[in-house]
Amino acid sequence: MIEIRIHGRGGQGGVTTGQLIAISAFNDGMYSQTFPVFGVERCGAPVEAFVRIDEKQINLHCQVYEPDVILVLDSSLLNTVDVTQGLKEGGMIIINTNKKVSELGIRGNYKIYAIDATKIALDTIHKPIINTPLLGAFAKITGLVTLNSMKKAAEERFAKKEVADFNKKAIETVFHKTDMI
Repeated sequence: MIEIRIHGRGGQGGVTTGQLIAISAFNDGMYSQTFPVFGVERCGAPVEAFVRIDEKQINLHCQVYEPDVILVLDSSLLNTVDVTQGLKEGGMIIINTNKKVSELGIRGNYKIYAIDATKIALDTIHKPIINTPLLGAFAKITGLVTLNSMKKAAEERFAKKEVADFNKKAIETVFHKTDMI
């Protein structure tokens, strides 16, 4: 079983990020589950979402305490939240940041990927939406879900065609740009 923890701030789409990963995994023939945990439930407050993916039915129903992969939607959380807590040795961290990995101050035996999803979103879809661009990097880096399943998940999740289309464009753009990171 692969366990994923998503760190973001209220309003950034962390919960939607978990939903899109779970839908994508399901579209790829896997079992999946996702759920959030909220603190003070206000815009800008730290939020976590969890995803599990497995080839067999998932019977575990609790928070993810020892993730294999961590997604960080807002790098300012690195100053206030220990995003690496419980991360398995050799685990992956994918962070939305304009900094280099060496500038992030993360210590430990982890595979860290710094993606400027904010800039890519502004350049590509002209909106500061960061979660779906980061999902393009997630799909490419982890190989846990396919690009096609991620795009299909966006179509299923977003009712308005124009919203689905620009999110699919963001996912695909970052997926292909991740080769260069």
